[in-house]
Amino acid sequence: MIREYKTIQEISGPLMVVNRVQGVTYDELAEIELSDGSVRRCKVLEVNGDTAVVQLFEASAGINLKDSKIRFLGHPLQLAVSGDMLGRVFNGMGQPIDGGPAILADEYRDINGLAMNPAARNYPNEFIQTGISTIDGLNTLVRGQKLPIFSGSGLPHNVLAAQIARQAKVLGDEAANFAVVFAAIGITFEESNFFVEEFKRTGAIDRTVLFTNLANDPAVERIATPRMALTAAEYLAFEKDMHVLVILTDITNYAEALREVSAAKKEVPGRRGYPGYLYTDLATMYERAGRQMGKKGSITMIPILTMPEDDKTHPIPDLTGYITEGQIILSRELYRKGINPPVDVLPSLSRLKDKGVGPGKTREDHANTMNQLFAAYSTGKENKELMSILGEAALSPTDLLYAKFADEFEKRYVAQGTDENRSIEETLDLGWELLSILPRSELKRIKPEYIEKYLPKKEG
Repeated sequence: MIREYKTIQEISGPLMVVNRVQGVTYDELAEIELSDGSVRRCKVLEVNGDTAVVQLFEASAGINLKDSKIRFLGHPLQLAVSGDMLGRVFNGMGQPIDGGPAILADEYRDINGLAMNPAARNYPNEFIQTGISTIDGLNTLVRGQKLPIFSGSGLPHNVLAAQIARQAKVLGDEAANFAVVFAAIGITFEESNFFVEEFKRTGAIDRTVLFTNLANDPAVERIATPRMALTAAEYLAFEKDMHVLVILTDITNYAEALREVSAAKKEVPGRRGYPGYLYTDLATMYERAGRQMGKKGSITMIPILTMPEDDKTHPIPDLTGYITEGQIILSRELYRKGINPPVDVLPSLSRLKDKGVGPGKTREDHANTMNQLFAAYSTGKENKELMSILGEAALSPTDLLYAKFADEFEKRYVAQGTDENRSIEETLDLGWELLSILPRSELKRIKPEYIEKYLPKKEG
């Protein structure tokens, strides 16, 4: 039985204290009814004896303590899930905002979910094609992996996110069983509109579930949005046997909301004012991705975060790097050169890339060409630095070829149009084309039989 209480004692920002409550539990959902009949939602943050601290999902302005009443609903925040979610746009609280009908729920799920049991995990080892050469060729994304993108303020990470969401697919028989869950956290209305229009323009909306939380929405909703997205992904992956790619942008906005709520609760701050449990909190989200034994579906995750002041040691990218399996780093220097997407290949890393390449997955020469491209680009960049200090005359002919390779690699391999969707074969062939700039004797990381088979023959 739902009881109503008129014992609200005080309000402090988004927090309220309610006295003389019974049977109330942590994370339980509640509703506040104001004197004019309007209802605002909130959830229980803390219970101490017969006193509960609740947190509002909306502004506390206009709440009269004497005339307002609160009722606890007996369940946590839930999302109505169904196969009909595909092609729909929701707000950060899981309510449709695309003008379509309400979702006919197959079931209601607690959005907090559970991290996947390590003993029930299957090892990620199947290739996902994003159509972006720097990811597919050099930092391969594997089904069930968590691969974040570290960006800087003002860099085109949103354009890259939209491109991955449009182009990503699994190859082979399961290609039709692929879906994208896209959560935009704390973004502007223009950015939200960009994502919706972009997905509609290309038809990608039909296989996408889109959650948008705007910058002017309450901080508490920002904390719920990624969990809404992951709940939808878990349903599609493990109940509907789909392969789901979850893209969360921007995790920095999520962490800022967490800090704001933590400050309102007067908790002792940790590094840079973020709560001490930031690592645990991020892990409860990231660890919901993966593959489960006995289940056909999978959840692959690409969290995107902007590094404050481009600082990789900032708590958000730092902790994310500990939990996830690698990172794709965007470079401001490449962006200034007009190279888009400005992926900085050398510090980027996919720890599971070796599991997703090779015969039957991509192509037999993939691992060798990947290593050779990394090595050649690294040498080329070093030679360009030497050239700027000592002049061109100080470099040998081979060194100059490496410097030329580095320039061509950035212009042709790293840079690609926002609508350019390269297959893995096109990416590998382009890599061979660039390697043909170098003398054959320099290709020391590739098996001779692959050189014979794939290296373009020089004319003349």
